Amino acid sequence: MLEAVDAATAATNQDPRVGLRAVAALRQLVERLEALQVENARRHGWSWEEIGKTLGVSKQAVHKKYGRR
Repeated sequence: MLEAVDAATAATNQDPRVGLRAVAALRQLVERLEALQVENARRHGWSWEEIGKTLGVSKQAVHKKYGRR
């Protein structure tokens, strides 16, 4: 968790190299967290429609991204 806080802080760094690396690290973290929570929602019986609506995307988009996992 501390790494996420450090990355969020670094994302505002004035050095573009530092800031962009931090943004990339945060993007990877968000992707992993999203995958974990989609899997969690499916285990709890959520439909693709419910998951998509909660994430702000269509059910087709979320199913395409995670349906085969």
